[in-house]
Amino acid sequence: MAILNILEFPDPRLRTVAKPVSKVDKKIKQLVADMFDTMQAANGIGLAASQVDVHQRVIVMDLGDDSIGPRVFINPEVEVLDDSTNPYDEGCLSVPGFYETIDRPAHVMIRALDGDGNPFEEEAHGLLAVCIQHEIDHLEGKLFVDYLSTFKRQRIRKKLEKIHRQNA
Repeated sequence: MAILNILEFPDPRLRTVAKPVSKVDKKIKQLVADMFDTMQAANGIGLAASQVDVHQRVIVMDLGDDSIGPRVFINPEVEVLDDSTNPYDEGCLSVPGFYETIDRPAHVMIRALDGDGNPFEEEAHGLLAVCIQHEIDHLEGKLFVDYLSTFKRQRIRKKLEKIHRQNA
């Protein structure tokens, strides 16, 4: 198990569109394990492989709901089931320290492979619906800051660039 480096906005590698996983093999299973370790070490609830500079369609998630537990979504797709939206304060391990309210569809159908490569589908509401859409955005090269005004996005970018310069 390993803690992977999480890319931070405005790193251009975060804009790379992830490729589908062709086979769930030992390499993918190791990636999943490392992503869980990385997410937990960063106190996150979701992580897309794109955020750790692996551009394959893999997401791990642990919403802290003991009845569901840690989740793996390989090659996930989402279908909006209801046009109503739900505002949610979103944060991101790739945009540390910033939270903004984003409106996303409130009710979706998720289709994906689990950590063993078995297909599944489930309806999602609430935090799961928000989180899966947020993480799929990463796989598409999109960040939650892209939903903000240009002014807000530039302000966040400048603050993070300043922090990166200070830490260099």
